[in-house]
Amino acid sequence: MEARSLIDWSAPWLAPHASLRPALESPGWRAELTAIARARGVRSAGGHPVEFAAADDAPPGVAYEAHIAATGRVPSRDNRHDRFNALMWLAFPRLKARLNARQAEEIARLGVGATRGAVRDAATLIDESGLLLACDDESVFELLAQRQWRALLAERRARWGTDILPYAFGHALLEKLVGPYKAITAAVVPARGASFESIDAAAAAFVARPDLAPRLLEHLPVLGVPGWCADNMDARFYDDARVFRPLRSMRDDSVTPARAGAQVRARKIGPRPSPGHPHLQGHKP
Repeated sequence: MEARSLIDWSAPWLAPHASLRPALESPGWRAELTAIARARGVRSAGGHPVEFAAADDAPPGVAYEAHIAATGRVPSRDNRHDRFNALMWLAFPRLKARLNARQAEEIARLGVGATRGAVRDAATLIDESGLLLACDDESVFELLAQRQWRALLAERRARWGTDILPYAFGHALLEKLVGPYKAITAAVVPARGASFESIDAAAAAFVARPDLAPRLLEHLPVLGVPGWCADNMDARFYDDARVFRPLRSMRDDSVTPARAGAQVRARKIGPRPSPGHPHLQGHKP
């Protein structure tokens, strides 16, 4: 079966969720994951218990996101993409609920048209291709905004996995990483925290901001993350400008490193974690 084949659960982007592998790969995965969601109290933003339902669960004419918001029922096809979506509901339930709420609110306000608008575009980018990046050091996000790839990823290699914590979140991103290639790029959600719970809360707070838009999301080629690809142990890995693009060739050529740093400093990336949180790497969802 596609959903089970070729998935390396020891990969760093999946290893934190390996305890859920048996349920995710079960023939009755929807029911098993629903039971886990119930046990954990996973709810939609409207307070409905989350259930993983058949792909045709939404009534005709009802938008997917609106259906989830109104019922808590997540229509799920029997494929890898939708199983990874269910996995993220269990790993980061607050963020998933907030993304769904933002989508449903915009659909209620504007309907479903040819374009989504800035809020829904950003929510979709995060939901499909997001990576949660948790760090209390704001200079890390400045380096990301400035595309200082060697400084961020090579010179600070030892900090990744300790005080710089990356977590693949987007279910399309996770699906791509089943067969990883160098150009896979994620939309980064900045956060603070040292546990799934605190990072989940911080990322949900970021998504709740009124000005949510794609322009707030920096992008990171994920195989550049230290520990995520053996080839990046050689700093020359980051010299490939087709993947690790310099600032001038990204979204806005008019943005200078100084302006990019100022933009990052103006962002709110969520509350600082409470002391005593268990280290994220040792927490199992």
